[in-house]
Amino acid sequence: MAGAITRGVFFVHSSPRALCPHLEWAASNVLGTAVTLDWIEQPAAPGLYRAEYTWQGQQGSGSRLASALRGWTHLRYEVTEEASHGSDGSRWSHTPELGIFHAATDVHGNMVVPEDRVRAALEFAHDPRRMRNELDLALGQAWDDELEPFRYAGAGAPVRWLHRVG
Repeated sequence: MAGAITRGVFFVHSSPRALCPHLEWAASNVLGTAVTLDWIEQPAAPGLYRAEYTWQGQQGSGSRLASALRGWTHLRYEVTEEASHGSDGSRWSHTPELGIFHAATDVHGNMVVPEDRVRAALEFAHDPRRMRNELDLALGQAWDDELEPFRYAGAGAPVRWLHRVG
């Protein structure tokens, strides 16, 4: 591999069974190596499957992987790329309802919100609700809200919905 090397993780949070081999082929094509995923049932969505794959490749591989899967119907996924020499990290999140979200990340994996996004949100400081909506959009809150049950279920934790009483 020429150029700077980085690594990341490809999380398939939910996929119909029929798409599973296509995801492996797409990832293999982007990463330049055979990718075989260990598919397990997704407890948060019966009938769907999940998998994780830790990858290593050239800078930009995460972007190419996320782009190769962008718009695939019925697919929830995340791709991370760690920061490496001369490059910030990134995270891409995709859901069928919301499409794709991208955020830059620092060396610790924290999301970095660009100055212009913060300034745009501050334009609505007179309207706290609107300012909050702008910041939530900059942070990808809607994607996190939708993916969170799939993340926890995929980690082997039971899906438990907590309700406030009283």
